[in-house]
Amino acid sequence: MKLERVTVAKNQRGLLLRNGDFERVLQPGTTWLFSGLAGFGAREVELFDLDQPAFTHPLADYLMAKEPQVVAREFVRAELTETQVGLRTENGVLVELLPPATRRLYWRGLVDVRVEVIDIAGTVELPSALAARLVQTQLRPRAVSGLTGVLQAQVPEYGAGILWIDGKVERLLAPGSYAFWKFNRNVAVELVDLRLQALEVSGQEILTRDKVALRLNLSATWRFTDVLRAYKELAKPAEHLYRELQFGLRAAVGTRSLDELLENKSVIDEVVTAQVTAKLAAYGLALEGVGVKDIVLPGEMKTILAQVVEAGKAAEANVIRRREETAATRSLLNTAKVMEDNPVALRLKELETLERVAERIDKISVFGGLDQVLNGLVKLR
Repeated sequence: MKLERVTVAKNQRGLLLRNGDFERVLQPGTTWLFSGLAGFGAREVELFDLDQPAFTHPLADYLMAKEPQVVAREFVRAELTETQVGLRTENGVLVELLPPATRRLYWRGLVDVRVEVIDIAGTVELPSALAARLVQTQLRPRAVSGLTGVLQAQVPEYGAGILWIDGKVERLLAPGSYAFWKFNRNVAVELVDLRLQALEVSGQEILTRDKVALRLNLSATWRFTDVLRAYKELAKPAEHLYRELQFGLRAAVGTRSLDELLENKSVIDEVVTAQVTAKLAAYGLALEGVGVKDIVLPGEMKTILAQVVEAGKAAEANVIRRREETAATRSLLNTAKVMEDNPVALRLKELETLERVAERIDKISVFGGLDQVLNGLVKLR
């Protein structure tokens, strides 16, 4: 027989085992144990520090099932069902989120451990006070464990959020902060931008009715009018809009000749807008504006078109030149008729011509007297 002394500090508890089976919990102090005595068996003591209150031991389930008095005296018991979660606090501070079906023991003593049980069977959204509390815990030095069981989402002011539960659209979330339980369900929040959005349809090569290949770049602006309808009917609304714009562009260009498109470039915008708007109304989308940014012609077609334009402009210039010559000739004829019937008018025309000639003469030499020259110039016949 051998006598052993076991000392349990004030911040500790001891678990006395005999042949591996639970015997009792040792309180702080000194305990003398007999070993080697027949009938006592092998005895050992396991010490636990109370500043780590979680009791993770193979005998935890045994104690909860067979030693309820010991559990009630020495431990805080957390036993959750499939539809319950627990908020574990230490000295009033939230430290852990316990998932459903959790069974744990925590030592009583130095740390005040409490477990608040919440039933999540009838709701998926966390209370606003609890959601705000979880947000605040992210700023603390000590992180809260178990937050993977909560989905936190923030919807901006200019957007909306689509709440999906188990693959189904539940509801539309207004701007704000939200938190949802992920336990026992598949929860997701998809953010949607409700502002005016731009979509570019670039590099579309389309044949006109007269078999001319054009490359067009289209720009469109759009917005959501009914987000829930759009995501219930369409997997990807933006991609659906892109395809509809492609179809509308082909309908506008493929049914018209190159000359028709060049004469009225806005016809493409009008046809695409009319065709696409009617189709989008049933899906909760609205087309705000459509515009063709570029129409690129093939190289040889550019040369031909430049020659046509050059010839047209040359013809217009020739017509204008002939029109002006005709007008000038008609004016001269009218002037001649006036001077033929009126000698005074003819003399005035002569004087006007003389004035123009005199403006270009730098010096005049007069012989025989100045009076005779002046009299000859102004003499009217």
